[in-house]
Amino acid sequence: QGGSRRRVWGLWVTAGVGGTLVALYAVVTPFVTPALRKVCLPFVPATSAQIQNVLKMLEKRSGSLVDIGSGDGRIVIAAAKRGFNAVGYELNPWLVWYSRYRAWRDGVHQNTKFYISDLWKVSFSHYTNVVVFGVPQMMPQLEKKLEEEVEYSARVIACRFPFPSWIPDHTTGEGIDTVWAYDLKHSRGCETK
Repeated sequence: QGGSRRRVWGLWVTAGVGGTLVALYAVVTPFVTPALRKVCLPFVPATSAQIQNVLKMLEKRSGSLVDIGSGDGRIVIAAAKRGFNAVGYELNPWLVWYSRYRAWRDGVHQNTKFYISDLWKVSFSHYTNVVVFGVPQMMPQLEKKLEEEVEYSARVIACRFPFPSWIPDHTTGEGIDTVWAYDLKHSRGCETK
């Protein structure tokens, strides 16, 4: 009888430890994997100042908006509250699900959509406002992609890091809260820096 109890107890402990490890793996992997890519794209939440600077660059603008690397959906939700139909693309499924929950909680789920997707596999051709939280290593390639895909009348807003060749039409903020706005009708015709 004592050996049988130890066996049952051992099975419960093994199942508990195994289940905990599987759950930990499922939660941690989406946050660690971006750091192991060729270009490290970690999740860094937007600050309140960054969000306000992005919204400032969207004043007097309308149409569709996309946030490339939308993280926890802060920019998408803030834009939806200003009347935009806003879409976010993010690789981390936990952040996408959390973004959907936040949009529902804030009452803007009708004007927002969040997709689990790699930005290099998505066309941004039907967006007139594009927000990018990138890293310096990806900006040259993303600049070419957007130049080929996005409408002539589009505005591209870069946060934290500017595009290497385009000359910004507007800049606001300081330090990590700096935001650059590029009107493609100007940027496509300009010389590189």
